[in-house]
Amino acid sequence: MSPVPPATPLRRAPVQRRSAERLTRILDACADLLDEVGYDALSTRAVALRAGVPIGSVYRFFGNKRAMADALAQRNLERYAERVTERLENSADGGWRAAVDAVLDEYLEMKRTAPGFSLVDFGNQIPLGRRHTGPNHRVADRLVDLLSGPVRREPDDDLRRTFLIAVETADTLVQLAFRVDPRGDEKIIEETRELLRAYLGRVLD
Repeated sequence: MSPVPPATPLRRAPVQRRSAERLTRILDACADLLDEVGYDALSTRAVALRAGVPIGSVYRFFGNKRAMADALAQRNLERYAERVTERLENSADGGWRAAVDAVLDEYLEMKRTAPGFSLVDFGNQIPLGRRHTGPNHRVADRLVDLLSGPVRREPDDDLRRTFLIAVETADTLVQLAFRVDPRGDEKIIEETRELLRAYLGRVLD
């Protein structure tokens, strides 16, 4: 199974610190406005105003608002991977079950607290209602790399396929949990946790 290449939504990558800081402000403004007005009402001009940058600065990085949302999704994935990595490094070795709990718990925390995350998460919800497989392939590949230690198994195509199925399943069930309850229905989340443990236990125990 070939890994999906990472998304590259930027027209131009920032080189200087000032440019990188401006890009951060643009993406922060995009995330805040997604929560406030939604994707349909989002505009590059509104993002520029919120970020306090000229509209030309937005277009220096992005051709349109979709590219901006894609970049936000990519940043979400990078931050998610950092949070999972930090949690795994700071916790005692609890085996693959504790690692999978960390993966799910960090996703739920971002779902509840990260600006704009409820609409774009890792890039598979815009246009609204449409979901495609690319981001989940990237998430699965990243998790295989992160968890190869806790699962005590070298990554291979079979393991990547297993994690892709787990990610796709968890993704669907977590979306259901947040449709039932804006904070995430706890019973559905616990059922999701048990399902992941049972499924992954078939190949990781």
